[in-house]
Amino acid sequence: MTYGMQPHQPGYQPAHHSDFHSSLAQPHHGQPAPIAPARRQQHLQLPPVPSRVHPLWFLGWIGVGLLALWVIVSFVLPMLSFGTVPFVVATTLALVPFAIVILTAMWIDNWEPEPKRLIVFALAWGALASIGLTMLFLYVFDWLSLAVLQTDPETHDVLATILRAPLLEEACKMVGVFVIILIARNTIDGPIDGLVYGGLIGAGFAFTENIQYFFTYGASEGVGATVGIFFMRGILSPFAHAMFTGVFGLLVGLALRNRRNVALYALLGYVIGVGMHALWNSSSYVNFLVMYIVLQVPQFVLFVIAIVYLRKEKATITHERLSDYARAGWFTPQEVDMLATPRGRRVGMAWARALRGDRSALMKTFVRDATQLAMARERGLRGRDPKAPVVEQQLLARALATRQALLAP
Repeated sequence: MTYGMQPHQPGYQPAHHSDFHSSLAQPHHGQPAPIAPARRQQHLQLPPVPSRVHPLWFLGWIGVGLLALWVIVSFVLPMLSFGTVPFVVATTLALVPFAIVILTAMWIDNWEPEPKRLIVFALAWGALASIGLTMLFLYVFDWLSLAVLQTDPETHDVLATILRAPLLEEACKMVGVFVIILIARNTIDGPIDGLVYGGLIGAGFAFTENIQYFFTYGASEGVGATVGIFFMRGILSPFAHAMFTGVFGLLVGLALRNRRNVALYALLGYVIGVGMHALWNSSSYVNFLVMYIVLQVPQFVLFVIAIVYLRKEKATITHERLSDYARAGWFTPQEVDMLATPRGRRVGMAWARALRGDRSALMKTFVRDATQLAMARERGLRGRDPKAPVVEQQLLARALATRQALLAP
């Protein structure tokens, strides 16, 4: 099976003008960036993948670790004192919605997968750091409400559900998005990347919170209540927290890509996320099924529509930027179609599997490198990444070396 990768065909000769190291510099925003004409590559060894993570990113893990200790001391150990089995059961149940959200996020992200260590960091921030921060601020809120303002207990409970939880929880989760921006700014190429990171943080938060809910209901009200709360939170609304924080990440990613006021977009995302959360929590005081149909289902549908549109938009950007390289002779138009369209990727994978030794792994690498190359060029054209020219050179060399290995006899 062939798919039109012309460089391996007899008689194919790419343009020979100058080394690509000489003219990949980015111009001012809004002007087309020059791309050096292609030349034949002689090496098969793949160059290293350019890192998109700041060398000091471990500082983020230090913060997560400190807050994780606080969560263990204040949250996990007290529950374990009631018995290991209930805690294990609650954790097992919480893994169900957690897995649903993660698998969905991975599908959303599969066009240009984010670095695995940042995915793990986002989940850890949600499950540990944001929970720890929320617990710290809860004490402050309760002290102000009960001791200073002397709010009666019933009113305090209503405020805690509809006001306190959305304001504090969303703020603590959204801090994680900013931490990711600080340690890996260029990993968020647009709204869909921000949505993925926000959704993963929300999934981590919901995982820890669900453990508490399932454990508490099981210990106080029995198996029937546990099944009911599991069905409500784990089956009917596994995406709730992912959507609350996801809309924040989406708007921040949009602001970063379009070089807009990030603070303004972040504030808008926070207000929307808090509003969605507050409305959802208000279902505790009205008919849950009605609120679910009126609020949760339409929100979910809107998110699906947005995700489909954003994935298509990202594919379009990939095709446009790789076409820049095709015009300079680095790729053929057929290769661009293979690398930047869903059907082309499927055909390319089938072709690679049929090659000697099954080269589908090399094809995945080729697709990934080319997609990251397109995103780096897009960042450079928009003027938001001063290091884009260097990254482009590295990714172009790697993509060409991968192609050569893929086409080797």
